[in-house]
Amino acid sequence: MNATIEKFGWPASLVAEFAHWVVLARPAQPTLGSLVLAARSEATAFGDLPSEAHAELKIVTTAIEAALGEAVAYSRLNYLMLMMVDPHVHFHVIPRYEGAREWQGREFVDCGWPKVPDLGHAVALEGEDLDALVAWLKGYFAG
Repeated sequence: MNATIEKFGWPASLVAEFAHWVVLARPAQPTLGSLVLAARSEATAFGDLPSEAHAELKIVTTAIEAALGEAVAYSRLNYLMLMMVDPHVHFHVIPRYEGAREWQGREFVDCGWPKVPDLGHAVALEGEDLDALVAWLKGYFAG
């Protein structure tokens, strides 16, 4: 796996995997269910991914949208390809909703709604809490 995938906690944060992509739980949750969708490739430009990775993106995004739709009932889903700090091709997948969602006694408010997501306002999960989030999200990808 490339360094970007490892930085986001792989393999502990792994929610789903595909031939060319991995779906990771984002340790900093600006909204409940925030993910990182990362290419397994060493590519640092989206256009440099192999055509098979681009084709598989349809399958992966369909799975993400179905899983997060069930898990958090989002209103919109933002795919942010920022790649300013972590160079390998990846998206931050941020479910958007008005108000808050509750999970395991914690409240996750979409502070940016209805404008751009506020990535600086996030619930940081680690250890057992992050493990629980990963397990919970995996359940929505299992079907």
